[in-house]
Amino acid sequence: MRFSRRDFLRLSGGGLCTLLASGVFLPKRGSKEVLTPAKAEIAMLYDATKCTGCKACQVACKRWNNLPSESTDPWGIYESPRDLSGRTYTLIQVSEVEEGSKPHWAFVKRNCMHCLHPACVSACPVGALQKRGHGPVVYDAKRCIGCRYCMMACPFGVPRFEWEKPLPLIQKCTFCADRLAQGLQPACTEACPTGANIFGEREALIVKAESRIQNNPDKYVNHIYGKEEVGGTSVLHLSPIPFEKVGLPTLGSGPVTAWSETAMLATPGVIVAAVAALSGIYWLTKRRIRLESEASNAPRGKEE
Repeated sequence: MRFSRRDFLRLSGGGLCTLLASGVFLPKRGSKEVLTPAKAEIAMLYDATKCTGCKACQVACKRWNNLPSESTDPWGIYESPRDLSGRTYTLIQVSEVEEGSKPHWAFVKRNCMHCLHPACVSACPVGALQKRGHGPVVYDAKRCIGCRYCMMACPFGVPRFEWEKPLPLIQKCTFCADRLAQGLQPACTEACPTGANIFGEREALIVKAESRIQNNPDKYVNHIYGKEEVGGTSVLHLSPIPFEKVGLPTLGSGPVTAWSETAMLATPGVIVAAVAALSGIYWLTKRRIRLESEASNAPRGKEE
């Protein structure tokens, strides 16, 4: 079957118009409304001074989300993954940190920060990630195409790729949005036996965290991590040692969604340019082949 330049241009142009018309490569309309937090924003507060590293939150997350263990322990109690993955949404990391005259055991809870202005949502070209007004950044695997734009956009490095699967997608913590819909709190906060991880309204938790710092200034770093970082998050941290020493990135207070939104607005232009470039290459290649063919088939004069 012969495939002409006209066929190529018609198919590529038609496909491009279909994609642009469907909005697949465009930021979702009303995304700013999605990103605007509700007045009763919910959150969780993790206090590292109360954490014993028992990993009850980690186990509860595995059980509720039906996630496989990454160790030989069938219940995941003793497993210690080094980082978040497509099979680990919540992780307690422990390390020995030099602070003052002696080393300290430092704990930190890693999971999605559920930003008030999530860069992953604005970067996703198909709407697989959405910010719900009351807090959670939820994920729809049926819409995900595995492009990994969210991984590049997230300043906390949270979304993870399912490298172990033949058809990999993205996975991450969803703040147990399905439990919230049933009037329950997240599995990780419910399972915490020491009160190191608590659930409630964001403003109330900020007041509680500020009170703890004021009442115990020698016990805490004078900062609530997540209160202002990247415009604020729905996961807040208190720590007895500087946050950068436990692996949390140092970030400004401005939302980073503007970067990803700018990139996504430029995407249609990039696609058009790519199609034009490919069409030009195809046309030049076909023209060169045609000219070479005409030259080789041209009648030659009689030999003298």
